[in-house]
Amino acid sequence: MTFDWSVVWRYRDALALGTAMTFLLTIATMAIAVPCGIVVASLRLYGVPPLRRLATAYVELFRNLPLILVVYWAFYVLPIVTGVGLSAFATGLAALALNVTAYNAETFRAGINSIRRGQLEAALALGMSRTQALRRVVVPQALRRVLPVLASTWVSLFKDTSLVSVIAVGELAYVSMQARAQTFRVLEMLTAMAAIYWLLGYPQAKLVDWIERRYAVTE
Repeated sequence: MTFDWSVVWRYRDALALGTAMTFLLTIATMAIAVPCGIVVASLRLYGVPPLRRLATAYVELFRNLPLILVVYWAFYVLPIVTGVGLSAFATGLAALALNVTAYNAETFRAGINSIRRGQLEAALALGMSRTQALRRVVVPQALRRVLPVLASTWVSLFKDTSLVSVIAVGELAYVSMQARAQTFRVLEMLTAMAAIYWLLGYPQAKLVDWIERRYAVTE
């Protein structure tokens, strides 16, 4: 068996662009899923009954569907149902955001529930509306408590972006598999892809460990 690692160097620009796309998907997904997760969690806790049931149904649906199925459904079924066709990138981003929002909603719900109810009641007694009390008093404290969980979600999302390669989004996994198909260098390209994911993922995992120690809540 012979190895040709030069193929990795030849595709370095494509791999770099794929890596950049992976980070872009991760950042964009979290930018959508964090505020949306707060909204869904708030609706589950404080919404009127119809909205509370709707938010609960949303969370239970997307937490119990495989992400790959959500990606396929958004790409193949959603355009048929709505008549609106999105680009592969927009479709992949929507599927990731829908999935991560559901998990973030549960994370924030747990964080909000961990704040003593007396703080919310005190804010209401001072004349704040419930929305103001949540925004100014409860959510900032809950955000600090759930930050380690959100960081772990980030690391998982960074790896899960590889799933949108099935609809030809040009992130790292898709670019690597395209190079493999063009060069027939399976071992070299898959090893390079694994090495890039590890080299980028390991520091993020260590950062999560630091965040968990730094922001751990002992009460």
